[in-house]
Formats: sequence, C-alpha cells, structure tokens
Amino acid sequence: MTYAAPVSPVDRAGLRQRVDKALADFLAARRTWMTDVDGSLAPVADAVEAFVLGGGKRLRPAFAYWGYRGAGGIDTEQVATALAALEFVQASALIHDDLMDRSDTRRGEPAVHLRFAAQHRSAGWDGDADGFGDAAAILLGDLCLVWSDELLHSAGLDPRTVARARPIFDQMRSEVTVGQYLDVLTQATGDTSVEWAGKVARYKSAKYTVERPLLLGAALADATPEIHAAYSTYGLPLGEAFQLRDDVLGVFGDPAQTGKPAGDDLREGKRTYLVAAALETVDSTGRDMLLNSLGDPGLDDVGVARLRELIEASGALDRAEQRIRALTDTALAALSTVDLDTEAHQALADLAIAATRRPA
Repeated sequence: MTYAAPVSPVDRAGLRQRVDKALADFLAARRTWMTDVDGSLAPVADAVEAFVLGGGKRLRPAFAYWGYRGAGGIDTEQVATALAALEFVQASALIHDDLMDRSDTRRGEPAVHLRFAAQHRSAGWDGDADGFGDAAAILLGDLCLVWSDELLHSAGLDPRTVARARPIFDQMRSEVTVGQYLDVLTQATGDTSVEWAGKVARYKSAKYTVERPLLLGAALADATPEIHAAYSTYGLPLGEAFQLRDDVLGVFGDPAQTGKPAGDDLREGKRTYLVAAALETVDSTGRDMLLNSLGDPGLDDVGVARLRELIEASGALDRAEQRIRALTDTALAALSTVDLDTEAHQALADLAIAATRRPA
C-alpha cells in the first residue's frame, strides 16, 4: 500500500496558490502603471516579478495565516491577499541584503544588482555599470517595501481590522531594517561574540520570519492577550532556530538546495552564531585561519572545505544543531499553553519542523 505525502502547512488551504495569485495580480497591475509612466520601466517590472514570483518558501504568510486561523479567524481571500504583503517585505530585505553582501546569486539566479549591471553593459550605456546596478537594487528594494504597505491596505479588509494589525506590521519592518544595520556594523567592528551574533540574528531575521507574522495574524483575528503571549513564546525561539539553520546551510549547504555557492557566508564574512561558536573553542592557529579567511571573496572550494573542517572540529556545528533542537522544542511546547484551533495547532507544529529541518 502506498500513502500520499503529507501536505506542507504552506500548501494547506491552498495557501501557497492563493498568495502567489494575490502577488501576481498585484504585480500585473503595477506593471501596467509603470509602463504607462514610461516603457523603460518594463525591466523593473520584469525583475520584481522574477524575484517575487520565481521562488520563495512563503513561510511568513504561512505563519501569519495559521496564526490568524489559530486565533479563530475566518478564512477569506481578503486575509490571504493581505498576508501576501509579507512577501514584499521579504523581497525588499533580500534585494538589499544581496547588495550589501555583494552576493552573486539568489535562488540560483543573478542577484538584482548584477542583473541591472548586466543590462547596463549589454546596452552600452554611459557611466559605471556596477554603480547603476547598485542604485537599481536599492530602488527596487525600496519599491518592494512601499508595495508591502500598498498590498496590505488594498486587500479589502475592514479598515478597523487593518488598524489593529498596523502597529505590528510597522514594528516588523523597523526591526528587520535595524537588524540589517547591525549586520553591516558587525562586518565593520569584527565583533565575534555569540551574544552579538544572536542579537543580529534575532532582529535581522528571527523576529520578522516567525514572531511578527504570527502576531500580525493574531491582530487581524482580534486574538486574546493570552494568544499573543503564546505566539511570542513560540515564535521567538523558533525564529532563532530558523536563522541558525540558515547559518548552517550558509556554510555546509548544497548549492543545488540553497541557490547560492557553497560556503558563500564565509566569503561574505558573516559573523554568525556558527562562526562565533567556533572562535570560542579553536586554538590560536585555528582562530587566525578562520579570521584571515572570513570575508575573502576569492576563497576557493579548497579554502571553504578547510574552514568547514575547522568549524566542525571545533564543535560549533554540533553546538548549533543542539541549539536548533532545543529552541524548536521550546517553541513546540508553547503551543500547548493556549487553546488554539486544532487544524491551526497542527499546522504551526508542522511549520516549526519545516522551518528548522530544511534539507542541506
């Protein structure tokens, strides 16, 4: 006897398809508007559509949706459309992050700043092609952030419902922005402490990946304070575990799965928990090797393999994996402290596993 594979919590209730349709419809309208302004904006529409519609796990709308359903919210297309706005926040953060990190690829495709630099070179335009690509990426990231606001407000929800959610939406976008700055600051100061790495991860990724989307859904459903508290207790450790998994994949991940070159976080000089934990235990020779190689854009596959061995031998990889498991267990336990819709409870439990046990 054969059994069907379990349906991902992102796909239940047709959520992924509904989010994708909301994004496609919105972007089609924005394309019409932009090309009416000027035909030269068509490549901007192309780039945003490719970035937003061409990939992404849709985890943030899923956490928000099941947070909404868990609090007793009634499913509507307006809610699914409003939660799709989270994908524009994510797109903005990633486009800017790739520029700041000088990343070459995203999801196996050229990063936005390189896409526009290539357009400049191909057209034979005046000036610096890389500077043009950088400027375009800044503006496209900003445009996605603007559109996150527009989609939330144009989804068709009652204005009073939107008003309940608005402070959380604003706080989330502020947190990810200051988190990005803290990440940039880390590269400048060279702070390698585990405590600092945790703070950067919390604000740059963890809070806006899990906790804030959950609380956004709870606010839309007019949830009780008890549900808000339980969602934070679930969301904060789970968001940290999600970021730790990203850190592990950034060093040990398979490019076919991650869409980025192997060891890219090492070339970019990311001071992640994994690196900080390794630096706490390696000897002086290992510390010098790690710090001298970290942030070297010319680091080849042999150099990446050497650093991987060093990090693994230091115990940092095991330490990160143990922390991921402990944080996930803490998050799952929080779901049992409050009365949630049964289907949503299960979906949130499944999302915790999906977010932290992604394939390498």
